[in-house]
Amino acid sequence: MFKWLYRLMIELTNHALSAKLLSRFTQSRVSAWLIPSYAKVYQINQEEMEKNLCHYKTLQQLFIRKLKAGVRPIDPMPNSVVSPVDAVIEDIGVISEQKEIVVKGKTYSIAEMLGSEAAAEKYLNGLFIVLYLSPSHYHRIHSPISGTVTKQWELGNRSYPVNRLGLKYGRKPLAKNYRVITEIGAGGKHVAVVKVGAMFVNSIEWTHPNEHLVKGEEMAYFSFGSTVVLLFEKGSMILDERIVPPMDVKVGERLGFWTEKTKRS
Repeated sequence: MFKWLYRLMIELTNHALSAKLLSRFTQSRVSAWLIPSYAKVYQINQEEMEKNLCHYKTLQQLFIRKLKAGVRPIDPMPNSVVSPVDAVIEDIGVISEQKEIVVKGKTYSIAEMLGSEAAAEKYLNGLFIVLYLSPSHYHRIHSPISGTVTKQWELGNRSYPVNRLGLKYGRKPLAKNYRVITEIGAGGKHVAVVKVGAMFVNSIEWTHPNEHLVKGEEMAYFSFGSTVVLLFEKGSMILDERIVPPMDVKVGERLGFWTEKTKRS
């Protein structure tokens, strides 16, 4: 019963007009009146911010804030895979032979998530990691490895909540929400960085102009809290033993180690 009530409430509020009005409000000077209370309610760490709170003129400016240089050190090990975002790791698992993952008890098709069976094929039996960003988190997205962007594409139109209620009761938001997928290749293997839009606000902005990315380098930002799903090819990622969900991580923290394809002699 609760599941259907939850979905009904979301359907009644999640329309293009609602999204447009919310987007306009967060970008307006009027929204600046909410900044002090927003920062207090969500306990935003103001010591880390690039600017003082009074310098943000709209809520959106606060959402997409940058941080002071050096406050997110990037793991220095040359083969490490790092967290691309400040987030809560909600789930980790193996992608099945059926091209499926199970997140919070719900099964998702990665073929649907990526838009085709062909795109999903390389990730069979690989590892997936789901990272959830709340409204309190830093919203910029960084590269988990050093490599080359081999492909980037957009899918979906509307977005539904990606918080714990959304993952449990929603209509498979990780595979149906508006999303931007970036594939990064290194050493003959790939990681797919699936950036999933949040309810109402679908804006995911790409900020990196070049094909080559350095580990920890900024690549995009969310205009609101959302989720990043990392998909790794089989054998490309060895998870660090300390990573056990649910747990908080920050940009640059080591998630595991990248392993390249063995070259034939």
